[in-house]
Amino acid sequence: MTGISRRSFTFGASSLALGGLAATQLATPAVAAPAQPAAGTPGAAPAQPRSFGRTGPDFPQVCGDYGNQNHSTLKKITRQNVSRLRGAWRVDLEGGDTSQSQQSTAVAENGVIYVQTRQQGVYAVDGRTGAVKWRRRLSERTADLRGVALAEGRVFTTDGDNYVWALDKRTGEVIWRRQLLTADEEGDPDAGCDPEQGQCGGQRGVLAGAVIHYDNRLFIGMAGSTGGARGRAYCLNATDGRIEWIFWGAPGEGEYGNDTWAGDSWKTGGAVPWIHPAVDPDLNLVYWTFGNPYPRTDGSSREGANLFANSIVAIDIATGRRRWHFQSVHHDIWDYDNVMAPVLADLRIGNRLRKVVIYGSKTCYFYVLDRATGEPVHGMEERPVPQEARQKTWPTQPFPGGEPFVQTHPTYDNPTRPVPFYPWGGLYDVFWDRATILYPGAGGGADWSHNSFNPRTGLLYTGYGLINSSFSNTRGGRVNTARPFGQGTGGGIVATDPRTNTVVWRKPSEWSLAHGNGILTTDGGVMFQGGPDGVLHAMDDTNGKTLWSWQTGAGVATSPITYEVDGEQYVAVLAGGNGLPYRDVPRGDFLWAFKIGGKVPPAPAPTPPSKVIDITAAAVAGSAVNFTVTLGRTWDAANRRPAAQENTVSTSAMAPQHLTVRVGDTVTFVNPADNTRPHSASSFFESEWDTDVLQPGESATHTFTRPGTYFYNDCVYPQSTGKIVVTK
Repeated sequence: MTGISRRSFTFGASSLALGGLAATQLATPAVAAPAQPAAGTPGAAPAQPRSFGRTGPDFPQVCGDYGNQNHSTLKKITRQNVSRLRGAWRVDLEGGDTSQSQQSTAVAENGVIYVQTRQQGVYAVDGRTGAVKWRRRLSERTADLRGVALAEGRVFTTDGDNYVWALDKRTGEVIWRRQLLTADEEGDPDAGCDPEQGQCGGQRGVLAGAVIHYDNRLFIGMAGSTGGARGRAYCLNATDGRIEWIFWGAPGEGEYGNDTWAGDSWKTGGAVPWIHPAVDPDLNLVYWTFGNPYPRTDGSSREGANLFANSIVAIDIATGRRRWHFQSVHHDIWDYDNVMAPVLADLRIGNRLRKVVIYGSKTCYFYVLDRATGEPVHGMEERPVPQEARQKTWPTQPFPGGEPFVQTHPTYDNPTRPVPFYPWGGLYDVFWDRATILYPGAGGGADWSHNSFNPRTGLLYTGYGLINSSFSNTRGGRVNTARPFGQGTGGGIVATDPRTNTVVWRKPSEWSLAHGNGILTTDGGVMFQGGPDGVLHAMDDTNGKTLWSWQTGAGVATSPITYEVDGEQYVAVLAGGNGLPYRDVPRGDFLWAFKIGGKVPPAPAPTPPSKVIDITAAAVAGSAVNFTVTLGRTWDAANRRPAAQENTVSTSAMAPQHLTVRVGDTVTFVNPADNTRPHSASSFFESEWDTDVLQPGESATHTFTRPGTYFYNDCVYPQSTGKIVVTK
C-alpha cells in the first residue's frame, strides 16, 4: 500500500498535529439524551443559522440556501389546499424541442425565474405570467447545465464550451466571460475516447454542477472522471472572472495526498467535483464532494487510497487550502463516488448542539460529520471488506454509526433480483474481468438527486434507486458499468433522522428517483418531487402520503422550487427528462408554474420509460433470418447478417439481438461450427426455454405458444443478452 495509514482517513487541523487519529477514535461518546421532539414533528430541529440565507418569496440559488437544505419557509400551499393546485402557466423554452434532456434547477428572485437548457439557452421568465423577458444563447455544444447563480445584478452561468458567463440580470447582455478547461491543457479531449463502450484517457472534462455565489466569489466544478480528466474545483472572482484558486481532486507532486496515487496515475486521476458545493459563512468554509478515480473500475494502475477521490473536502474560502477531508470509499473500483450537494444543518443531539454536514449517497449510507473538524458525529468503523489482489483493493472501508438508508445488497423480492448466470454481490464485493452484477450499482442508492433537510420536521428526505450494474475492469472491450439488459428498476423516497442516522419512514416507488429527482419541502407541510414518467407529486412531509399529482409531459430530473409574487405562492419545475437511468425517458423543454386555482390543464401523458432495462437495437423479423439466432456473434446491421467473428465480451452477442416472431413460430438457436467456445440461450425470468450449453456446431429450437417479450442470455457469457418479441 502507498501513502496514508489505512486507518487515518479523517484529517483536520487537530488530527494532523497528533499524526492523524483513526476514524474510530473520533467517535462521539454516547450521551444520555434529554427529552426532545420526535423525528418528523415540528420543533425536531433547532433554528438554523441565519448566515445560510433564507428562502421565502425568493428561491435565490439551487437548493435554496448555502446549506443546500432545499426547504422553503413559504406556507400558503398546505396539506389542506394543495389538491387545488393547478397550472398557472407553461412555457416551452426551446419551442417544444424533445431531442434533449434537462437537468437545470430553476432559481427565482423578485418574481423572475432564471433557468438554463441543455440546448445552451439561459432564460429569464416572468414568474407570474410565464412571459420570457430575455434569452441568451451561450454555445453550440450541448451539455448538462444544472443551475445559475444570482448576485450583484448578474446571472452567472457556464456553457458546453467551458466558458463562465456573467450576464446582466435585467437584459441578459454579456458583462464578461472566461474560458476554463481549455483544449491545450491535456491534449485532444476526444483522442481514443469511446465513453459508450469503456474507458478513455486524457479528456479535459467539462464544467458541471450549478454555479454558487458567495462573497463576490463563484464556485464552479467539473465533470469527466470517466474520461480521465483530472478533477479541479474553481473559485473565481465574480467581478471579472479571474481565478482566485483551484483545488485539485487528484493532488499534484508535493501536494498533500499525492502519495496516495501510484506513480503518475494522479495525472489522469479523475476525482472531479461534478455537483455544486455547500458554504458555511460562519466558518468560512466551502464543502465540496469529489468523484471516483480513473480508471473507474480498474484499480490495478493506481495503487493507494487515491485522495481526494470519493471524498468531501472542507476548503478555506479565502485561500483554497484544505481544512479537513473525509474519504468515504478508499481506492474506489465501483463508481461509488458519493458526489452530492452536501447538506449543512444544526442538530440537537442529546444535550449538544451539533453543526454538521451530511454527506453520502451511492454507498447507501449517510456520513454525518462535524462541519468544523470532520469528526464523525455517530462514530466510524473501518471494517475489513472483500479483496481482489489484481485490483489492489484497500483492506478496509468506513462504516458510519446508524444504518443504511436503503439496502446494500441485491434481494430477490424487488428489482435488484440479479439477472441469472452472472456472479453477483453487494456493497464492496469485488470483480475483475468477468461481468459481475452488484448492488448498489454505478447509479448508487441515491446518486445525485438533491436532498431536502426540513428544519420543521428535522428529517432528511432522499430519493433513491434500485438498479443493479454489471461491473468489469473494461479490458477486452467490455462495458465497465452496464445496467444488465432485462434487469428491473425501482426506487422510492426515504426520510432519515440525521440525529441518529436511522430511517424514519420509506415510500417505495415503481421508479428510480436518484438521478436529478430533487425533493423540495416547505413550511406548509408539503413536499414535492417529480419522476421519470413526468408526474410531479405533492406529499405529506410526515409520512410521504400523496396529496396531489400532475402530468408535466416529460420526465422530471430537476428539483421543484417555490416562490411568491404579489402575495401568491407558486411552485415551478423544469420537465425535460434525463437519459440515466432510463434511455427512453420522455424528454422536453417544459417550464411549469403552479398556483392554487390555476387554469392551465395537465399535459398529455407521454409514453413512460420501460421499467426494465431494455434492448434498443432495431427489431429484425424472424422471416428475414430464417427464424435463426446465431449465438456468440454481434449483428452486422449494415449487411443484415451475423458478424464474421465470435465475440465473448459484448452485451449484444446474439445475432440478431432483437427478433420479432408470431405465436406458433419456431426459432433455432445455433452455435456456429467456426466458433471456439460453448454458448447457450436461456430465457429469464419467465423460464420460457433453455437450450442448455451448445458446443460449436450444435443447435436447439423452441416453438412459441404465447405472446410476450422474452429476454434471454448466455449462461457461459451472461452479459450477452437478446430479446424476442412474440405477437399473435
